[in-house]
Amino acid sequence: MVRRSIQGGVLMMSSSSSSTTTSSNGTDSSDDSLSPSASSKSFVHSTLPPPITGAYKPLAVLSAHAGSVSSLALCGEFLLSASQGKDIIVWQQPDLKIFAKFGQGDGSVKALVSVGSKVFTAHQDSRIRVWRVSRRGRSSENAFRLVDTLPTTKDYLGKFMKQSNYVQTRRNHKRLWIEHADSISCLAVHAGIIYSGSWDKTLKVWRLSDLKCLESIKAHDDAINGLVAGEGRVYSASADGKIKIWGKEKRKKDESSLSSSSASSWSHVLKATLEGHAEVSVNSVVVYGEGKWVYGGGSDGFVMGWEKSEKGGGFEEWRLGFEMRGHKMAVLCMCVVGDMVCSGSADKSIGLWKREESGRLCKFGAIQGHEGPVKCLQASPNNVGAGFMLYSGSLDKSIRVWWVSKQDSLDEEKKKRTSFKTLLMQQG
Repeated sequence: MVRRSIQGGVLMMSSSSSSTTTSSNGTDSSDDSLSPSASSKSFVHSTLPPPITGAYKPLAVLSAHAGSVSSLALCGEFLLSASQGKDIIVWQQPDLKIFAKFGQGDGSVKALVSVGSKVFTAHQDSRIRVWRVSRRGRSSENAFRLVDTLPTTKDYLGKFMKQSNYVQTRRNHKRLWIEHADSISCLAVHAGIIYSGSWDKTLKVWRLSDLKCLESIKAHDDAINGLVAGEGRVYSASADGKIKIWGKEKRKKDESSLSSSSASSWSHVLKATLEGHAEVSVNSVVVYGEGKWVYGGGSDGFVMGWEKSEKGGGFEEWRLGFEMRGHKMAVLCMCVVGDMVCSGSADKSIGLWKREESGRLCKFGAIQGHEGPVKCLQASPNNVGAGFMLYSGSLDKSIRVWWVSKQDSLDEEKKKRTSFKTLLMQQG
Protein backbone atom coordinates (compact mmCIF):
# COMPACT_ATOMS: atom_id res chain seq x y z
CA MET A 1 0.00 0.00 0.00
CA VAL A 2 1.25 3.49 -0.77
CA ARG A 3 0.89 6.14 1.90
CA ARG A 4 0.88 9.82 1.08
CA SER A 5 2.34 11.99 3.78
CA ILE A 6 2.14 15.77 3.70
CA GLN A 7 4.65 17.51 5.92
CA GLY A 8 4.95 21.25 5.86
CA GLY A 9 2.86 21.30 2.70
CA VAL A 10 5.15 18.86 0.83
CA LEU A 11 3.64 15.63 -0.46
CA MET A 12 5.72 12.60 0.53
CA MET A 13 5.24 9.06 -0.82
CA SER A 14 6.22 5.96 1.10
CA SER A 15 5.39 2.26 1.01
CA SER A 16 3.42 0.91 3.94
CA SER A 17 1.38 -2.13 4.79
CA SER A 18 0.48 -1.29 8.36
CA SER A 19 -2.73 0.67 7.94
CA THR A 20 -4.78 -2.44 8.74
CA THR A 21 -4.07 -5.26 11.15
CA THR A 22 -5.35 -8.62 9.96
CA SER A 23 -5.02 -12.01 11.59
CA SER A 24 -4.10 -15.18 9.78
CA ASN A 25 -7.74 -16.10 9.15
CA GLY A 26 -8.43 -12.78 7.43
CA THR A 27 -10.29 -11.09 10.25
CA ASP A 28 -9.51 -7.78 11.89
CA SER A 29 -7.47 -8.19 15.07
CA SER A 30 -9.73 -5.74 16.90
CA ASP A 31 -12.70 -8.12 16.61
CA ASP A 32 -12.91 -8.73 20.39
CA SER A 33 -13.69 -5.03 20.83
CA LEU A 34 -17.10 -5.77 19.30
CA SER A 35 -18.25 -8.20 21.96
CA PRO A 36 -21.13 -6.87 24.08
CA SER A 37 -21.02 -7.03 27.85
CA ALA A 38 -22.65 -9.81 29.83
CA SER A 39 -25.31 -7.37 31.00
CA SER A 40 -26.34 -6.33 27.46
CA LYS A 41 -30.06 -6.21 26.63
CA SER A 42 -31.71 -8.71 24.31
CA PHE A 43 -31.67 -6.23 21.43
CA VAL A 44 -27.86 -6.32 21.32
CA HIS A 45 -26.33 -8.81 18.88
CA SER A 46 -24.77 -11.56 20.97
CA THR A 47 -22.47 -12.74 18.17
CA LEU A 48 -20.94 -10.70 15.38
CA PRO A 49 -19.13 -11.73 12.21
CA PRO A 50 -15.67 -10.35 11.57
CA PRO A 51 -15.69 -6.68 10.50
CA ILE A 52 -15.41 -6.04 6.79
CA THR A 53 -12.10 -4.92 5.37
CA GLY A 54 -11.74 -2.98 2.13
CA ALA A 55 -14.55 -0.55 3.04
CA TYR A 56 -12.05 2.35 3.15
CA LYS A 57 -8.86 3.59 1.57
CA PRO A 58 -6.12 5.68 3.25
CA LEU A 59 -5.34 8.75 1.16
CA ALA A 60 -2.99 11.05 3.08
CA VAL A 61 -1.22 11.78 6.36
CA LEU A 62 -0.88 15.46 7.32
CA SER A 63 1.89 16.11 9.84
CA ALA A 64 2.57 19.73 10.74
CA HIS A 65 1.13 20.30 14.22
CA ALA A 66 3.40 20.69 17.23
CA GLY A 67 0.81 19.20 19.56
CA SER A 68 -2.07 16.74 19.62
CA VAL A 69 -4.84 17.47 17.12
CA SER A 70 -7.95 18.45 19.08
CA SER A 71 -10.52 19.59 16.52
CA LEU A 72 -11.33 19.62 12.80
CA ALA A 73 -13.76 21.69 10.72
CA LEU A 74 -14.54 22.31 7.07
CA CYS A 75 -14.69 25.92 5.91
CA GLY A 76 -15.48 26.22 2.21
CA GLU A 77 -12.46 25.01 0.27
CA PHE A 78 -10.41 24.64 3.46
CA LEU A 79 -9.91 22.01 6.14
CA LEU A 80 -9.12 23.62 9.50
CA SER A 81 -7.25 21.73 12.21
CA ALA A 82 -6.60 22.89 15.77
CA SER A 83 -4.13 21.47 18.24
CA GLN A 84 -3.06 21.44 21.87
CA GLY A 85 -0.02 23.38 20.66
CA LYS A 86 -2.18 26.54 20.33
CA ASP A 87 -1.89 26.64 16.54
CA ILE A 88 -4.57 26.38 13.85
CA ILE A 89 -3.58 25.20 10.37
CA VAL A 90 -5.54 25.86 7.19
CA TRP A 91 -5.22 23.10 4.59
CA GLN A 92 -6.34 23.94 1.06
CA GLN A 93 -8.21 21.27 -0.84
CA PRO A 94 -7.93 19.22 -2.96
CA ASP A 95 -4.15 18.79 -2.62
CA LEU A 96 -4.22 19.60 1.13
CA LYS A 97 -1.23 21.90 1.12
CA ILE A 98 -0.81 24.35 3.98
CA PHE A 99 -2.50 27.62 3.05
CA ALA A 100 -2.13 29.55 6.32
CA LYS A 101 -1.57 29.30 10.07
CA PHE A 102 -3.28 31.39 12.73
CA GLY A 103 -4.28 31.29 16.40
CA GLN A 104 -3.50 32.83 19.74
CA GLY A 105 -4.44 32.39 23.38
CA ASP A 106 -3.14 31.43 26.78
CA GLY A 107 -3.96 27.79 26.27
CA SER A 108 -4.49 25.06 23.72
CA VAL A 109 -7.29 25.19 21.17
CA LYS A 110 -10.04 22.82 22.29
CA ALA A 111 -12.68 23.22 19.58
CA LEU A 112 -13.51 25.13 16.42
CA VAL A 113 -16.54 25.67 14.19
CA SER A 114 -17.10 27.72 11.04
CA VAL A 115 -20.25 29.52 9.93
CA GLY A 116 -20.45 31.82 6.93
CA SER A 117 -17.34 33.99 6.77
CA LYS A 118 -16.42 33.47 10.43
CA VAL A 119 -14.51 30.87 12.41
CA PHE A 120 -14.99 30.44 16.16
CA THR A 121 -12.25 28.83 18.26
CA ALA A 122 -12.57 27.72 21.89
CA HIS A 123 -9.52 27.83 24.14
CA GLN A 124 -8.22 26.47 27.39
CA ASP A 125 -8.06 30.04 28.71
CA SER A 126 -11.91 30.03 28.83
CA ARG A 127 -12.32 32.41 25.89
CA ILE A 128 -13.87 32.10 22.46
CA ARG A 129 -12.09 33.89 19.62
CA VAL A 130 -13.78 35.07 16.44
CA TRP A 131 -11.91 35.11 13.13
CA ARG A 132 -13.06 36.64 9.87
CA VAL A 133 -12.28 34.74 6.68
CA SER A 134 -11.28 37.09 3.88
CA ARG A 135 -9.87 35.92 0.55
CA ARG A 136 -8.14 38.53 -1.60
CA GLY A 137 -6.83 36.85 -4.69
CA ARG A 138 -4.85 33.75 -3.76
CA SER A 139 -2.84 35.37 -0.98
CA SER A 140 -2.96 33.81 2.48
CA GLU A 141 -1.89 37.03 4.22
CA ASN A 142 -4.52 38.04 6.80
CA ALA A 143 -6.96 35.55 5.31
CA PHE A 144 -7.98 34.60 8.87
CA ARG A 145 -8.04 37.76 10.98
CA LEU A 146 -8.98 38.02 14.66
CA VAL A 147 -11.97 40.36 14.97
CA ASP A 148 -13.36 39.72 18.47
CA THR A 149 -13.22 37.69 21.66
CA LEU A 150 -16.16 36.35 23.67
CA PRO A 151 -17.38 37.72 25.97
CA THR A 152 -17.01 40.94 23.99
CA THR A 153 -15.75 44.11 25.65
CA LYS A 154 -19.16 45.71 25.10
CA ASP A 155 -20.93 42.81 26.79
CA TYR A 156 -18.46 42.87 29.67
CA LEU A 157 -18.71 46.62 30.27
CA GLY A 158 -22.49 46.44 30.27
CA LYS A 159 -22.52 43.99 33.17
CA PHE A 160 -19.44 44.29 35.37
CA MET A 161 -20.77 47.15 37.52
CA LYS A 162 -23.84 45.28 38.73
CA GLN A 163 -23.17 42.81 41.55
CA SER A 164 -26.18 40.66 40.65
CA ASN A 165 -24.45 39.73 37.38
CA TYR A 166 -21.76 37.82 39.29
CA VAL A 167 -21.99 34.11 40.14
CA GLN A 168 -19.81 32.11 42.50
CA THR A 169 -17.60 29.66 40.61
CA ARG A 170 -15.32 28.51 43.41
CA ARG A 171 -14.93 29.31 47.09
CA ASN A 172 -14.31 33.06 47.49
CA HIS A 173 -14.21 33.52 43.74
CA LYS A 174 -16.86 35.10 41.52
CA ARG A 175 -17.21 35.75 37.79
CA LEU A 176 -19.72 37.39 35.52
CA TRP A 177 -22.31 34.87 34.37
CA ILE A 178 -21.31 35.54 30.75
CA GLU A 179 -17.79 34.18 31.43
CA HIS A 180 -16.75 30.55 31.45
CA ALA A 181 -14.78 29.59 34.56
CA ASP A 182 -12.83 26.71 32.99
CA SER A 183 -11.69 25.37 29.62
CA ILE A 184 -14.25 25.49 26.82
CA SER A 185 -14.39 21.96 25.47
CA CYS A 186 -16.93 22.12 22.62
CA LEU A 187 -18.85 24.42 20.29
CA ALA A 188 -21.98 24.05 18.14
CA VAL A 189 -23.76 26.44 15.76
CA HIS A 190 -27.41 26.40 14.71
CA ALA A 191 -30.03 28.93 13.55
CA GLY A 192 -28.05 32.07 14.34
CA ILE A 193 -26.89 30.82 17.75
CA ILE A 194 -23.53 29.51 18.91
CA TYR A 195 -23.43 27.20 21.93
CA SER A 196 -20.36 26.63 24.11
CA GLY A 197 -19.86 23.82 26.60
CA SER A 198 -17.21 23.89 29.29
CA TRP A 199 -15.49 21.94 32.00
CA ASP A 200 -17.19 24.41 34.36
CA LYS A 201 -20.40 22.36 33.74
CA THR A 202 -22.24 25.25 32.06
CA LEU A 203 -23.75 25.66 28.61
CA LYS A 204 -23.68 29.23 27.28
CA VAL A 205 -25.78 30.66 24.46
CA TRP A 206 -24.43 33.41 22.18
CA ARG A 207 -26.15 35.35 19.40
CA LEU A 208 -24.19 35.32 16.15
CA SER A 209 -25.41 38.70 14.89
CA ASP A 210 -23.92 40.80 17.72
CA LEU A 211 -21.93 38.12 19.68
CA LYS A 212 -23.94 38.87 22.82
CA CYS A 213 -24.24 36.22 25.53
CA LEU A 214 -27.95 35.52 25.96
CA GLU A 215 -27.98 32.75 28.51
CA SER A 216 -25.89 30.61 30.85
CA ILE A 217 -27.27 27.23 31.89
CA LYS A 218 -26.01 25.09 34.78
CA ALA A 219 -26.40 22.07 32.56
CA HIS A 220 -24.56 19.16 34.19
CA ASP A 221 -22.96 17.86 37.37
CA ASP A 222 -19.60 17.37 35.65
CA ALA A 223 -17.65 18.62 32.64
CA ILE A 224 -19.44 18.98 29.30
CA ASN A 225 -17.60 16.98 26.65
CA GLY A 226 -19.72 17.28 23.51
CA LEU A 227 -22.42 19.40 21.88
CA VAL A 228 -24.59 19.09 18.81
CA ALA A 229 -27.46 21.38 17.75
CA GLY A 230 -30.27 21.06 15.22
CA GLU A 231 -34.02 21.01 14.69
CA GLY A 232 -34.58 23.53 17.50
CA ARG A 233 -32.69 21.42 20.04
CA VAL A 234 -29.23 21.36 21.56
CA TYR A 235 -27.79 18.13 22.96
CA SER A 236 -25.05 18.14 25.61
CA ALA A 237 -22.93 15.12 26.59
CA SER A 238 -21.18 15.12 29.94
CA ALA A 239 -18.74 13.29 32.17
CA ASP A 240 -21.67 12.88 34.60
CA GLY A 241 -22.86 10.04 32.34
CA LYS A 242 -25.84 11.88 30.86
CA ILE A 243 -26.94 13.45 27.60
CA LYS A 244 -29.37 16.32 28.09
CA ILE A 245 -31.71 17.74 25.49
CA TRP A 246 -32.57 21.45 25.59
CA GLY A 247 -35.28 23.25 23.68
CA LYS A 248 -36.14 26.91 23.18
CA GLU A 249 -39.32 28.29 24.68
CA LYS A 250 -40.87 31.73 24.86
CA ARG A 251 -40.02 33.41 28.14
CA LYS A 252 -42.96 34.35 30.33
CA LYS A 253 -43.46 38.03 31.04
CA ASP A 254 -42.83 37.67 34.77
CA GLU A 255 -39.91 35.27 34.31
CA SER A 256 -36.45 36.60 35.08
CA SER A 257 -33.05 35.05 35.63
CA LEU A 258 -29.69 36.35 36.76
CA SER A 259 -28.04 34.12 34.16
CA SER A 260 -29.88 35.35 31.09
CA SER A 261 -30.15 38.52 29.07
CA SER A 262 -33.28 40.64 28.96
CA ALA A 263 -32.50 41.18 25.25
CA SER A 264 -33.83 37.69 24.49
CA SER A 265 -37.54 36.80 24.49
CA TRP A 266 -36.86 33.08 24.83
CA SER A 267 -34.85 30.72 27.00
CA HIS A 268 -33.67 27.12 26.91
CA VAL A 269 -35.48 24.53 29.02
CA LEU A 270 -34.62 20.91 29.73
CA LYS A 271 -36.67 18.57 27.53
CA ALA A 272 -35.17 15.21 28.41
CA THR A 273 -32.28 13.48 30.17
CA LEU A 274 -30.76 10.37 28.59
CA GLU A 275 -29.05 8.11 31.08
CA GLY A 276 -25.90 6.23 30.07
CA HIS A 277 -23.95 3.63 32.01
CA ALA A 278 -23.34 4.27 35.70
CA GLU A 279 -20.11 6.13 36.45
CA VAL A 280 -19.18 6.24 32.76
CA SER A 281 -18.42 9.53 31.03
CA VAL A 282 -20.30 10.30 27.80
CA ASN A 283 -17.66 11.89 25.57
CA SER A 284 -19.55 12.51 22.33
CA VAL A 285 -23.08 12.85 20.96
CA VAL A 286 -24.61 12.79 17.45
CA VAL A 287 -28.22 13.07 16.28
CA TYR A 288 -30.01 11.30 13.44
CA GLY A 289 -33.40 11.47 11.70
CA GLU A 290 -34.61 14.95 12.69
CA GLY A 291 -33.87 14.26 16.32
CA LYS A 292 -35.64 10.89 16.55
CA TRP A 293 -32.44 9.02 17.43
CA VAL A 294 -29.54 10.18 19.61
CA TYR A 295 -26.26 8.24 19.76
CA GLY A 296 -23.56 8.67 22.38
CA GLY A 297 -20.05 7.31 22.93
CA GLY A 298 -18.84 6.40 26.40
CA SER A 299 -15.53 6.06 28.18
CA ASP A 300 -16.18 2.31 28.51
CA GLY A 301 -15.98 1.84 24.73
CA PHE A 302 -19.75 1.48 24.28
CA VAL A 303 -21.86 3.23 21.67
CA MET A 304 -25.47 3.73 22.81
CA GLY A 305 -28.62 4.87 21.04
CA TRP A 306 -31.84 6.36 22.41
CA GLU A 307 -35.11 6.50 20.49
CA LYS A 308 -37.70 9.23 20.96
CA SER A 309 -41.24 8.07 21.67
CA GLU A 310 -44.02 9.46 19.50
CA LYS A 311 -45.72 11.71 22.02
CA GLY A 312 -47.09 15.18 21.61
CA GLY A 313 -46.73 18.18 23.88
CA GLY A 314 -43.66 19.52 25.61
CA PHE A 315 -42.84 16.29 27.42
CA GLU A 316 -40.34 14.06 25.64
CA GLU A 317 -39.96 10.40 26.44
CA TRP A 318 -36.91 8.43 25.30
CA ARG A 319 -35.87 4.81 25.62
CA LEU A 320 -32.49 3.13 25.33
CA GLY A 321 -32.86 1.15 22.11
CA PHE A 322 -29.30 0.11 21.38
CA GLU A 323 -25.97 -0.41 23.08
CA MET A 324 -22.86 -2.21 21.96
CA ARG A 325 -19.21 -2.21 22.86
CA GLY A 326 -17.60 -0.92 19.69
CA HIS A 327 -14.09 -0.26 21.02
CA LYS A 328 -11.62 -1.70 23.50
CA MET A 329 -11.11 1.74 25.04
CA ALA A 330 -13.03 5.01 25.40
CA VAL A 331 -15.02 6.48 22.51
CA LEU A 332 -13.70 10.04 22.16
CA CYS A 333 -15.58 11.40 19.13
CA MET A 334 -18.34 10.61 16.64
CA CYS A 335 -19.71 11.98 13.38
CA VAL A 336 -22.69 11.23 11.12
CA VAL A 337 -22.80 11.16 7.33
CA GLY A 338 -25.92 9.82 5.64
CA ASP A 339 -26.84 6.45 7.14
CA MET A 340 -23.37 5.96 8.56
CA VAL A 341 -21.82 6.80 11.92
CA CYS A 342 -18.07 6.94 12.55
CA SER A 343 -16.56 6.63 16.02
CA GLY A 344 -13.02 7.54 17.07
CA SER A 345 -11.46 5.89 20.09
CA ALA A 346 -8.58 5.89 22.51
CA ASP A 347 -7.77 2.43 21.12
CA LYS A 348 -6.40 4.28 18.02
CA SER A 349 -9.12 2.98 15.69
CA ILE A 350 -12.13 4.45 13.87
CA GLY A 351 -15.31 2.38 13.95
CA LEU A 352 -17.58 2.30 10.89
CA TRP A 353 -21.26 1.79 11.67
CA LYS A 354 -24.29 1.43 9.41
CA ARG A 355 -27.71 2.49 10.64
CA GLU A 356 -30.40 -0.15 10.22
CA GLU A 357 -34.10 0.62 9.64
CA SER A 358 -34.79 -0.13 13.30
CA GLY A 359 -32.40 2.63 14.32
CA ARG A 360 -29.78 0.29 15.72
CA LEU A 361 -26.19 0.61 14.53
CA CYS A 362 -24.31 -2.28 12.98
CA LYS A 363 -20.52 -2.08 13.07
CA PHE A 364 -19.14 -3.39 9.79
CA GLY A 365 -15.54 -2.20 9.84
CA ALA A 366 -12.68 -0.56 11.69
CA ILE A 367 -10.03 1.79 10.31
CA GLN A 368 -6.53 1.30 11.66
CA GLY A 369 -3.57 3.59 11.06
CA HIS A 370 -3.22 6.20 13.82
CA GLU A 371 -0.44 5.73 16.35
CA GLY A 372 -2.38 7.50 19.11
CA PRO A 373 -5.98 7.97 20.32
CA VAL A 374 -8.38 9.39 17.71
CA LYS A 375 -9.58 12.69 19.22
CA CYS A 376 -11.70 14.22 16.44
CA LEU A 377 -13.52 13.31 13.23
CA GLN A 378 -14.90 15.37 10.36
CA ALA A 379 -16.81 13.92 7.42
CA SER A 380 -17.38 15.72 4.14
CA PRO A 381 -21.08 16.06 3.28
CA ASN A 382 -20.33 15.66 -0.44
CA ASN A 383 -20.13 12.26 -2.09
CA VAL A 384 -16.87 11.21 -3.73
CA GLY A 385 -17.78 8.37 -6.04
CA ALA A 386 -19.68 5.79 -4.01
CA GLY A 387 -18.30 7.09 -0.73
CA PHE A 388 -17.17 10.15 1.22
CA MET A 389 -14.04 11.77 2.60
CA LEU A 390 -13.31 11.30 6.30
CA TYR A 391 -10.72 13.32 8.22
CA SER A 392 -9.37 12.14 11.58
CA GLY A 393 -7.19 13.96 14.11
CA SER A 394 -5.15 12.18 16.75
CA LEU A 395 -2.99 12.59 19.80
CA ASP A 396 -0.16 11.33 17.56
CA LYS A 397 -0.15 14.94 16.16
CA SER A 398 -1.30 13.82 12.71
CA ILE A 399 -4.39 14.21 10.55
CA ARG A 400 -5.29 11.30 8.32
CA VAL A 401 -7.51 11.42 5.26
CA TRP A 402 -9.64 8.44 4.27
CA TRP A 403 -12.10 7.54 1.55
CA VAL A 404 -14.95 5.50 3.03
CA SER A 405 -17.40 3.47 0.94
CA LYS A 406 -21.09 4.21 1.40
CA GLN A 407 -22.97 1.86 -0.90
CA ASP A 408 -20.98 -1.34 -1.12
CA SER A 409 -20.46 -1.61 2.63
CA LEU A 410 -24.07 -2.43 3.43
CA ASP A 411 -24.47 -5.00 0.64
CA GLU A 412 -21.20 -6.67 1.52
CA GLU A 413 -22.06 -6.61 5.21
CA LYS A 414 -25.45 -8.24 4.60
CA LYS A 415 -23.87 -10.99 2.51
CA LYS A 416 -21.25 -11.61 5.18
CA ARG A 417 -23.87 -11.74 7.94
CA THR A 418 -26.04 -14.12 5.93
CA SER A 419 -23.14 -16.51 5.37
CA PHE A 420 -22.08 -16.15 9.02
CA LYS A 421 -25.59 -17.00 10.30
CA THR A 422 -25.75 -19.98 7.91
CA LEU A 423 -22.43 -21.22 9.31
CA LEU A 424 -23.70 -20.87 12.90
CA MET A 425 -26.88 -22.80 12.05
CA GLN A 426 -24.85 -25.57 10.43
CA GLN A 427 -22.58 -25.77 13.46
CA GLY A 428 -25.58 -25.78 15.79
